[in-house]
Amino acid sequence: MAEERESGLSGRLAQSQQKRMLRQDGGFNVQRVGQGFWQSINFYHKMLSLSWPQFFGMILFTYAALNVVFAALYLACGPGAISGVDGSGPHRFLQLYFFSVQTIATIGYGTMTPTSVPAHFLVSIEALTGLMGFALATGILFARFSRPTAAIAFSKVALIAPFQGKTALMFRVMNSRSNNLMEMSAQVTYTRLESEPDGRRVRKFRLLPLERKEVMFLATQWVIVHPIDEQSPLYGKDAAAILADDPEIIILITATDEASSQVVYRRFSYSDEEIIYGAKFSDLYGRAANNVLTMDISRLDDHELVTLPGSPTA
Repeated sequence: MAEERESGLSGRLAQSQQKRMLRQDGGFNVQRVGQGFWQSINFYHKMLSLSWPQFFGMILFTYAALNVVFAALYLACGPGAISGVDGSGPHRFLQLYFFSVQTIATIGYGTMTPTSVPAHFLVSIEALTGLMGFALATGILFARFSRPTAAIAFSKVALIAPFQGKTALMFRVMNSRSNNLMEMSAQVTYTRLESEPDGRRVRKFRLLPLERKEVMFLATQWVIVHPIDEQSPLYGKDAAAILADDPEIIILITATDEASSQVVYRRFSYSDEEIIYGAKFSDLYGRAANNVLTMDISRLDDHELVTLPGSPTA
């Protein structure tokens, strides 16, 4: 039997609760509910997990919003609270907004200055807010840059392909960066709906044994192979039988980044529509003019349909 593995996703989900567990971007399709407000706040980890456009968008929005708030407070202090401010209405508010920008960044050009006690009090609060806010934003920015990540590219499909006279489940990965990854290992979990004695269909998780679960380097590609033998949950199943179980293949890749000497991770998954029965990957190697081995990363997903061993037309 393939090893049954507790994945941390709950290995006994009823069919009515079924949904893809892991998105292809590595995120989990799990939403926590029933938490209190303060329990649900996780600002630091949220800022680390945002994409770069989302992160900079959040910083710009927060920066602009703070200056709008302080500009409104300066406006509420009265017409003589800030010297050097001319005009009224929107023009006055715009000048107070830029006064807030100078204050929060501790620039202080000297054109506009506070003259009343409430205005001085607000300037003190804003200066402290700016110092703490910029320190926090700088720390988060540094944490994002210093956090090791792996740009491991996966083929968009997993194949049931010929392998050593039999068949195997396989997909391939490669490093899409110029840095080197070492001591790379893979864990592949196969999840499907299985029938219980009472007739219920529940989701179970099984760790798939691999033809090779570790490689020393990832200089080219790595085709990760699970031989389909008598111990495999895929054994004796055709395409229709495999899809009827609503399968999902969950992958965890672990490696050491040579540049930083830190361990990096990458998660990925294939759902039923991304598993192709009876195909093999196309070659993606070539040679440059200087006799250097080349790989066409754009062909990582390329495959061709084939007849599997043991099929009626084989």
